[in-house]
Amino acid sequence: MGVCELCGRNGVETTVHHLLPKEMGGTFGSTATLCIPCHKQIHALYTNEEIAARLTTLREMREDEKLSRFIKWLRKQPPTKLMKIKKSNERKQKGR
Repeated sequence: MGVCELCGRNGVETTVHHLLPKEMGGTFGSTATLCIPCHKQIHALYTNEEIAARLTTLREMREDEKLSRFIKWLRKQPPTKLMKIKKSNERKQKGR
């Protein structure tokens, strides 16, 4: 259990997020320790191309309108809460 660098919740299961997606050249680049809901939400909202273009720092992610709303909500949730993350409708359409 650890602390999420994006939402700041403590006692959460964490994963490693490549700030520049691996497929875009970020295999050996900077990473962030994120809770699973934050990590899934980033990838549910944005393609790797979008992440590489404008969300390669924690600050950029926190300032993103959609992510900041999610983070604000998530901070109120207990670290043990399991949640289902769905791809945004925009993201679903881009995947076609």
